[in-house]
Amino acid sequence: MDTPRPFTPRPEPLDEEPYGEEPYGDDEGGAVDAAASMGRHRLMVPEPAPLTEHGPARVIAVANQKGGVGKTTSTINLGAALAEYGRRVLLVDFDPQGALSVGLGVQAHELETTIYNLLMERGAEIDEVIRPTGVEGMDLLPSNIDLSAAEVQLVTEVGREQALGRAIKPVLDQYDVILIDCQPSLGLLTINALACADSILIPLACEFFSLRGVALLMDTIDKVQQRLNPDLEILGILATMFDPRTLHTKEVRQRVIEAFGELVFEAVINRTVRFPETTVAGEPITTWAPTSNGAKSYRLLAREVLAR
Repeated sequence: MDTPRPFTPRPEPLDEEPYGEEPYGDDEGGAVDAAASMGRHRLMVPEPAPLTEHGPARVIAVANQKGGVGKTTSTINLGAALAEYGRRVLLVDFDPQGALSVGLGVQAHELETTIYNLLMERGAEIDEVIRPTGVEGMDLLPSNIDLSAAEVQLVTEVGREQALGRAIKPVLDQYDVILIDCQPSLGLLTINALACADSILIPLACEFFSLRGVALLMDTIDKVQQRLNPDLEILGILATMFDPRTLHTKEVRQRVIEAFGELVFEAVINRTVRFPETTVAGEPITTWAPTSNGAKSYRLLAREVLAR
């Protein structure tokens, strides 16, 4: 009779699990698997060199007219990752829903001064509206539902498309990167963000309907370049909500790569339960779960952004 083997309990996973049964693995948020499955070779992105001084800021609009593609999540976590690399970062919540502010633990509806006051009141000073966050080196320009009124009020203003650019101009020399979280539309607020930005980062959920909406966004970018901001460039396209277990998400990312080539970041953001947890906690994933796949992915994204 054979001697039975001793039972060895399965160790608990060291990292998060996705919205499914099996963990995705311990690579950088799926970037390795995704790149390999697309036949791409991952680039070695070096650690950014430390800075001896700060400013002037590089302004990046995080935009996509489709909602639910990870704009706010990416703004928060990219900003936190950039701050880890010694950059001074300002996050601009330019969505009346105030999700960026809430995601950093700010009770947006209780704020007395927000970016709305900065845009619409002559006596408002930006230094009075900016708030520190729990991440060293990262500040927040908050928003709430009041901002929805600004879109209506700005219609009759002279130079209405440059209102945001005028508002943030006094602090450009204080930061290295300014990330603007745009609302999920192509209205006047988003046009303001694109008009003052140096570049645009496009989060794209790996699903068919998100892919269809990119053409409309590209048309808007082209019009802004022609009429308002000829220096606006596309920084890159970030694949979000990637599920390496499904053929559909791989096919969508492959089509994006075929269409945009090197504009597509190597970093890939997987679906994971960690991101809803960080929203409740009011902090970025880089501090809530610093060794998680999501945190690794956004650090890779930060290195790519600084290298471009």
